[in-house]
Amino acid sequence: MKTLDLIGTAISNTFRSKTRTILTILAIFVGAFTLTLTSGLGTGINAYIDDTVSGVGSSNAMTVTGTAESTNPIDAGDSGPAEYNPDAIAAASAGPPGQTVIALTPADIDTISSTKGVEKVHATRSISPDYVQVDGGKQYVASVGSLVAGQTTLLAAGAEPSNTSESFEVAIPDSYVKSLGFKKADDAIGATLTIGITDAVRGKHTVEAKIVGVTEEALVSPLGPSILPNNTLTDRLFELQSTGIPADQADRYSSATVWFASDATDAQVSALKDRLAEEGFTGTTVADQLGTIKTVIDGIVLVLNAFAIIALLAASFGIVNTLYMSVQERTREIGLMKAMGMGSGRVFSLFSLEAAFLGFLGSAIGVVIAMGAGTALSSVLSTSLLADLNGLTLIAFDPGSIATIILVVMGIAFLAGTLPAARAAKADPVTSLRYE
Repeated sequence: MKTLDLIGTAISNTFRSKTRTILTILAIFVGAFTLTLTSGLGTGINAYIDDTVSGVGSSNAMTVTGTAESTNPIDAGDSGPAEYNPDAIAAASAGPPGQTVIALTPADIDTISSTKGVEKVHATRSISPDYVQVDGGKQYVASVGSLVAGQTTLLAAGAEPSNTSESFEVAIPDSYVKSLGFKKADDAIGATLTIGITDAVRGKHTVEAKIVGVTEEALVSPLGPSILPNNTLTDRLFELQSTGIPADQADRYSSATVWFASDATDAQVSALKDRLAEEGFTGTTVADQLGTIKTVIDGIVLVLNAFAIIALLAASFGIVNTLYMSVQERTREIGLMKAMGMGSGRVFSLFSLEAAFLGFLGSAIGVVIAMGAGTALSSVLSTSLLADLNGLTLIAFDPGSIATIILVVMGIAFLAGTLPAARAAKADPVTSLRYE
């Protein structure tokens, strides 16, 4: 019997007992369906985290600030109010009211740059505008964010401001779109944003910039609810804000981004943090900002996958039972095939192919239905419970993972079919022909 004939015979034999075959396929379907959904869940969430990581910055970079301190009288407790520090400026990141960091000076940047293990340093200027508005409308408080090399931000519309452009360009957060008078994010593109800022001698200034993008807020965002100006606009705002400040006080930075070796080990990164701490600085990496989020998610997906594997193992017993019954029912047929010259290897292959085909049917049906259900569920959740997590596709499917699931299920089915297939292959043709 040729290989193609063998495959055709295996497929046709699968449906000899339709009820038994359907029940076995349903058992395989449950495992494949569960495994596909959990795999899609892991793919979707990890893709979202990867986008978040790209938003926070490069994996070989850390944010460095001066030692943080709180000037909130409530936090002072019985120890009394915190001592005034003229070098303290508002923290760039979200935190408790009154949280400040010690401003970094050019000398501090030089110190950080000369620290062992630091390859490159980029200082971040602190800019505090009074308000933003569009077309003379209501004025809203806003902070100014910035992106450095290695960082990206999720966009709801438009593009990131160009740092090579000589004109003033800005991206606004998605949460400001309706407040500024736009119906949707796309309507904001091309509009003019007015930014009000006060200098050191209480002089009032306004700067107009073109809105070129609308940013979405990620799980761990480098911007938060902040506007994102290009370099030209940043320089202008900093220049206006610094008017009236002595030259030796103008260059003050809220933080700096430090790059280290891309192949640095955890121990080397920890040692770099310690060296920076000895100099009076605090270093925070991307991993520190994300914490254990990804580890927890991977653990949950692993547990769910374990349940799916258990379901598939249970289904494998159904395959063994189905094929054992098939071997018993076809004993005379097996004897006839062997008496006509069909070798034991071919008989083994015939029943093994039947097992693999059962696995293929169950896994293919499970995968297709799981993809449909997962896509629908993800779509519903993205507009309801998960609407605040912009850019999150809860359940996403990777073609490579889907193919792997089908092959794994077929492999399990094939292994489950080896015992009955071996029994059929060992059958004595004379004894089998006499079987009633």
